[in-house]
Amino acid sequence: MSLVELGRYDRNLANIIVARLDSEGIDAIAFDGATSIVEGSWLLIPVRVMVDEGDLPAARAIVDAA
Repeated sequence: MSLVELGRYDRNLANIIVARLDSEGIDAIAFDGATSIVEGSWLLIPVRVMVDEGDLPAARAIVDAA
């Protein structure tokens, strides 16, 4: 399993995307969300949404359709 970046989003949107992908059976994780809170700039530091390389096309289709 190799993780690839789906995209970079604000913290709230990243968590919504992870939940949406999960509802479609695609495992996803939001990286850097906690770092942005610790740094005190959660609105400025983008959160990376990562998915398995094999799930990337399906995940992009879901995000693009939204």
